[in-house]
Amino acid sequence: MAKKNTRPVDDPAGPNPCDDIRVGLKPETIAKALVDNLFYVQGRLPEFATRNDWYMALAITVRDRMIDRWVQTARTHLLQNAKTVCYLSAEFLMGPQLGNSLINLGIQDAVREAVEMVGLDLDELIDQEEEPGLGNGGLGRLAACYMDSLATIEVPAIGYGIRYEFGIFDQEIRDGGQVEVPDKWLRFGNPWEITRPEINFDVPFGGHTIQTQDEQGRFHVRWMPERVVLGIAHDIPVLGYRVNTSNVLRLWKAEACESFDLGSFNVGDYFGAVNDKVRSENISKVLYPNDVPLQGKRLRLEQQFFFVTCSLQDVIRQHLQAGNTLESLPDFYAIQLNDTHPSIAIAEMMRLLVDQNDMDWDTAWGVTRRTFGYTNHTLLPEALEKWPLPLFASLLPRHLEIIYEINRRFLDEVRVKFPGDAALLARLSLIDETGEKAVRMAHLASAGSHSINGVAALHTELLSRDVLHDFYLLYPERFHNVTNGVTPRRWIALSNPRLAQLITDAIGGGWVSRTEDELARLEPFAEDPAFRHQWRTIKRENKVDLSNMIRRETGISVNPDSMFDIQVKRIHEYKRQHLCLLEIITLYLRLKQDPGLDIAPRTFIFGGKAAPGYTMAKLIIRLVNGIADVVNRDPEIRDRLKVVFYPNFNVQSAQRIYPAADLSEQISTAGKEASGTGNMKFALNGALTIGTLDGANIEIRNHVGAENFFLFGLTAEEVRRLKQHGYQPMSYYYSDHMLHQVLDLIGWGEFSRGDSELFKPIVSSLMSRDEYFLLADYSSYVECQDRVNEAFLDKEGWARKSILNVARMGYFSSDRSVREYCEKIWKVTPVSVAIE
Repeated sequence: MAKKNTRPVDDPAGPNPCDDIRVGLKPETIAKALVDNLFYVQGRLPEFATRNDWYMALAITVRDRMIDRWVQTARTHLLQNAKTVCYLSAEFLMGPQLGNSLINLGIQDAVREAVEMVGLDLDELIDQEEEPGLGNGGLGRLAACYMDSLATIEVPAIGYGIRYEFGIFDQEIRDGGQVEVPDKWLRFGNPWEITRPEINFDVPFGGHTIQTQDEQGRFHVRWMPERVVLGIAHDIPVLGYRVNTSNVLRLWKAEACESFDLGSFNVGDYFGAVNDKVRSENISKVLYPNDVPLQGKRLRLEQQFFFVTCSLQDVIRQHLQAGNTLESLPDFYAIQLNDTHPSIAIAEMMRLLVDQNDMDWDTAWGVTRRTFGYTNHTLLPEALEKWPLPLFASLLPRHLEIIYEINRRFLDEVRVKFPGDAALLARLSLIDETGEKAVRMAHLASAGSHSINGVAALHTELLSRDVLHDFYLLYPERFHNVTNGVTPRRWIALSNPRLAQLITDAIGGGWVSRTEDELARLEPFAEDPAFRHQWRTIKRENKVDLSNMIRRETGISVNPDSMFDIQVKRIHEYKRQHLCLLEIITLYLRLKQDPGLDIAPRTFIFGGKAAPGYTMAKLIIRLVNGIADVVNRDPEIRDRLKVVFYPNFNVQSAQRIYPAADLSEQISTAGKEASGTGNMKFALNGALTIGTLDGANIEIRNHVGAENFFLFGLTAEEVRRLKQHGYQPMSYYYSDHMLHQVLDLIGWGEFSRGDSELFKPIVSSLMSRDEYFLLADYSSYVECQDRVNEAFLDKEGWARKSILNVARMGYFSSDRSVREYCEKIWKVTPVSVAIE
């Protein structure tokens, strides 16, 4: 028997079992592998190779060094019959893979040297990578962080999602407005994935059901679908940091069962010959199709069911292949629903167990409940998905029958606990009958899961008190809080290498994987003047890098010595990018009225995408650029105030933006943001936060210290009371002279080249409804920004606060979050992997 080599991978310069071209870690071995892959995989000679050819060859070279870990991980988990986490998410915003893989393998220096041997620059090849746009924002990025952490702490896991051909759209800015263009991330191929055509599952849609009884009198239902689509697995390895564990992200691509109708083709119906192929492949074509039209809603529901049924069939396949019984499924798999999108999994699991595997209903319901956990990510009612009954019945007729049966039994359970409460029954019902009848997907997830968790302390409190209060009354033991976290590997080690090196020089490298325990050791250095000087130098270098990037992308020159005040996130009214715009106009007016005003030069930087059908959000982008057009061209203001909208914000640009920020804008209306993770990424990179008591801001403030956090605005309770007593936004408009001026300037067309109609919807909305309480928080926000200005003028004091922010942010590592899930919800333990 071969002796096992349990070499750690955090010492790439140490002994290597072989110099094999597939796994060797020496620079010269990697260089030889790179040239070989260029020739044998890309089919190119070095003298004719493009930068993309070299990138593809390097990606394959690095992937080869992950494959042995991946295969051994699968073997180890199979042999140990280890309990596995299955993370179901409509989004996985993984970001570029090359740089992150080098860090996790510990071979950055070796690869850099190898690339130099063939006359290339590693940074240029890293920049060549197309970013997979498989997510829209925080939800998909959180899923990616958790996959990284699951592998790093060696927990067996599979991420399940959709392999969108076109991800979240690329954003261009034309005439100040957002224009969506296709995200062709697959145009040059994806070297990180391995297609598994042998792992495929049928996905039925539409049709009708047939009810029968067998010889023993047992009731059976057979679904006769109108059409069937095929789901094909595509696997991407997800390697942990300096460990041998490599989990898998399995993404499903939709294909037609028969992609070409030769009979139609032969009679001249060329479009009909490929109609089924086009219709089937549309399911995995685009992330989040516009769901304003009915066809868009239908496609979204198709997408959700498509990846859910493929994933559950795959779980059952693996479970049975391991020799286990379906009754034991919860002992070997913990399936987590990442928000409400995959909630149809509850009904689909019941279908697979009862209809496909002849399990009795009560046993199947017990298995389902014990297997699933549900993470809620929102407090916005519109985000708690509801599907109209006619649409649902036409697409998933069997599932509607199952949901009716779940609902009947569930409401019987409620009647026993709360007899005579008809209003409670109506609120808890899985079917909403208050208007157009609809299936309440969050209710389905809550009824069918053993755990319901929020993602920040306030969010979980509000879930229990308001959004899911009735479920909390029924099942208080199911409710948990697991505050979100972010991976320090991507968000410091990769994105901010200068700062990462400074921290490592000060306290050692253990903080990268033991962030919660180790990062606090940085705190004493806040009192070291020499260290503060190094800290400030690194921040300025990062700001110079971002300044150059802004000039290349927008043509705007910004001053790296100004305060970089940054708000980058999905554009939405509740996130209140337009509150920051009111402050910019206020500052502009104050500078115009008093040119001698003592304020630090400031650059406001915005970024983020608006949903294609969200008119108000797109109008906010127009307003950002309208204000920038006026402010940036005003010779009296010069470099004292600049406004930038950075287009097409994504993971790649975020890796340059977060490290350069001085001030992080986390200014959502209190009680609206579930958690946020951008707030954590900014703070981990040394930005100070201005924010409300919303989402994870509360916990960040508690950890970094109130004195190192700029707090303003109403609390969630104050917002609730103000709304209850009749909020009158016009009263703020008439009582605050500066606010009056600011809104009038927008309304008169000052920032729309005299067009008084363009921004009228924004002004009218604020003055009539102001659903997100901007006017109520305006004066508090402006006063808080004055405190920010005063603090920034004290360079040493600001650096001290910045260091303390980073030192006290260890709690917000996604490693901590995942450990909490493992302990509270999934009941899984790590499994160490040794390399043969």
